[in-house]
This record gives sequence, structure tokens and C-alpha cells, in this order.
Amino acid sequence: MITFRGGVHPNDGKEYTKDKQIEKLEASQEVVFLMKQHIGAPSIPVVKVKDEVHVGTLIAKAGGYVSANIMSSVSGIVKRIEKRQDASGHYQDAVVIENDGNYTSDYEAHENNIDALTFEEKIEKVKNAGVVGLGGAGFPTHVKLNVKEPEKIEYVIVNGAECEPYLTSDYRLMLERSKELIEGLKVMLTLYPHAVGYIGIEDNKKEAIHTLEKLCAHEERISVKVLKTKYPQGGERMLIEVLTGRRLNSKMLPLDVGCIVDNVATVLAIRDAIKYDRPLISTVMTLTGDGVNTPCNVEVPVGTDFQFIVESRGGLKENVEKIISGGPMMGISLISLHIPAVKTSSSILAFTHDEVALNMPTACIRCGRCIDACPSHLIPQKLYQASLKNDINTFIQLNGMECIECGCCSYVCPAKRNMTQAIRKCKSTVASLKRK
Repeated sequence: MITFRGGVHPNDGKEYTKDKQIEKLEASQEVVFLMKQHIGAPSIPVVKVKDEVHVGTLIAKAGGYVSANIMSSVSGIVKRIEKRQDASGHYQDAVVIENDGNYTSDYEAHENNIDALTFEEKIEKVKNAGVVGLGGAGFPTHVKLNVKEPEKIEYVIVNGAECEPYLTSDYRLMLERSKELIEGLKVMLTLYPHAVGYIGIEDNKKEAIHTLEKLCAHEERISVKVLKTKYPQGGERMLIEVLTGRRLNSKMLPLDVGCIVDNVATVLAIRDAIKYDRPLISTVMTLTGDGVNTPCNVEVPVGTDFQFIVESRGGLKENVEKIISGGPMMGISLISLHIPAVKTSSSILAFTHDEVALNMPTACIRCGRCIDACPSHLIPQKLYQASLKNDINTFIQLNGMECIECGCCSYVCPAKRNMTQAIRKCKSTVASLKRK
């Protein structure tokens, strides 16, 4: 079984929701659209208070080349344009819309002739639809796809690993929209004439593997690649190395080694944008954990309040101690559920025991487990020490910027040291100094 060096095997927790079909939820009465739902420049509002909007109405335009449009997921009236809190606890600009519940749409269903579209026209449709990477980072997809020399792209990789514990939204999409996923990959391959398409799936997702292998049986340019179940198998660098033998560092992009990588939900959004001009206005989330009354997978309109999502599916248990947005390895611990879903929202996890809070860091015993687990081939223990001392020069010399912040080092540390958190903070400091 192909895999990478390092990594860990946490309890995957997927049994809560892996067999739960995706349900569609309506939006909350107040829908909040944050202006920074992606990497790059924040979007710029193009509506004003009291404006009437419909489903698909452009409410914010891209604030630069590396940015993305935002369309309304509801119909209603713009109530306010103000600062609102995001999952990290920071405040950012937001457009607040009062949902009228009618879902009147600006979008008319139609089908484009993909073969008649030029490369530039396809990229423009992805841009107009506001598609961003839905695997977590939120990189504007039109920027990723718009390479100067399309003929030099050799691999288009669909990341179906979904290695984060508990998350099952991509798994359900692979089962429920499998034909559309293959179609989406075919659409992407029309952009790159010399590329082959790989769908990488961990071997614990046997039903998805079987379904997609059957659909790809007669496809000359598409094949399913079965990966060993291990975290972080779905990391972009790990996936490329395992499937192509090519390695990236922090200064490189996948296209530097002839690759384009997108996760399952993003490929479906690309297909919808190019084939139907359909805007990205919803996201599929996993609501799970032992603190959730009704674990499920739900498709929610962008801007929907987390509290509304949770309450509409049965709420949380009374003894919940920790709530996380995203996966348990790389997600963000929430201080409130009154935050809006963004394009990249992947899950709401609720746990009745906060195991991390109970851990008291002790002295390093120099066991080397963090080194063995690090998929980036770093020495996390030394990076941690440099981070605590704010020793920027040593941190850089130890290649600290190559850390992908996967959390493997903290997970395996018997001394319960918060290495990932410290390294992440030091990386942020270095990046800030470089910008200055």
C-alpha cells in the first residue's frame, strides 16, 4: 500500500456519520457573509443596506486577483454591513442579510457546451462562481487552475483521502455524487490536454473505492489510487509525493511539479460552475462527536449560523465541554456557536470531554516520537524550543517554515507539549517579518 514517511493513526471516529446521507438544511433567519472566506484579499461588498437580493446575487466582488466573489445563498434584504466574528474569534467585515424564506433565485438552470468553451472562458466561469478550495485553506480556484502553460500539467489529483478524524462529508459526496465527481474531473482534464486524473482514496473507504473504480473502468485518463489510511495522508504535499514521487517544499506550488490538486467538494463545484454557471453558495458539513444528539452530514447555505445548524439537528448534549470547527487535528476550538458558516466550513464537532485541557505539559524526555511522526521530516522538539525562546534565526535554520501544522507531533508527545501551537505562532511571526 502506497504511503508517506511519518504520520499517525488517531481514532477516526467516522462511524458516527459515515452511513448518514447528506441532508439539505435551509438557512437561518439572519444570514451573515464574511468578506474573508478564502486565502488572499478580502472580498469587497457591492450591495448596500436595504438592497434586495436573491439566491445567486453577487453581494461582494473579489478584492484582487487572489480573492473570490461571494454570492447570496438566500433571498431577502441587506440589513447591515458591519464587523462580525469568525471561527477564530477575530472580527471582520460582513454583509448581513435578512432571509425572507422564499429563496427567489437569480440563477436559471441551463447547460453549457463544454467542448465549445475556451480555456479562458472556463477559468472565467470558475472565477464568476466564487469557487475556492473547500479542503480547508480556501485558495481561490480560478487562480490555481489558470496556469500559463496548461500542456505542462501532468497530473490532476482529486483528494478523496479525507484523513481528518470524524469528517465524512467528502466520503458521502463520493458515494452520492460519484458520477458528477467523475464528470467534474473530466471537465478539469479538458483544461490540461497532457494530464491524467488520479482519485486518491484511503483504504478505509471501501464503498467509495468500489463505486468509483467501477465508474472509471473504461476511462483512459482517469484511475482510482488506493492509499494507506494514515493521517495526514490528505495533505497536499503527502498526496503528491505518494502518487507521483515528486516532492514539494513551502516555497513551491503543486504546479511547479506538474500537478493540480483539489478535494472532492471543490471538483464538484468546478463542474457546477463550468457546466451550469452555478455559484458556490452552500457547503457540506459533518455534525458529529459524542456531544451531538443527532450526528449527520448536512448541506447548508453559506452564511447560516452554526447555532441554528446545531439546533435544527437536535442540539447538543448538556455536558459538552469542547466544540471545534473543522477536524480535531487541525480545527479551531470555538468560543461561541454564533458564527456563520463559510465556504470552507467542513464540520462542527462536539465532545463531552476536553482531553487536551486535562493534559499538563511536562519536561521533554527526548524520546524522538515527534521526529518519527513528522511527515515533513523536521525535528519538532527543537522547533518547539526555538519557538518558546522566540529564536527566529534558529527556527529558520531548522526549516521551521516547512511545518504543515498537521498536529502529529503534539498528538504523539508523551510529555503532552503543545508543539504545533508554538510552532504555528513562530511561523506567523516569521511570515510577518518577511512581509515587513
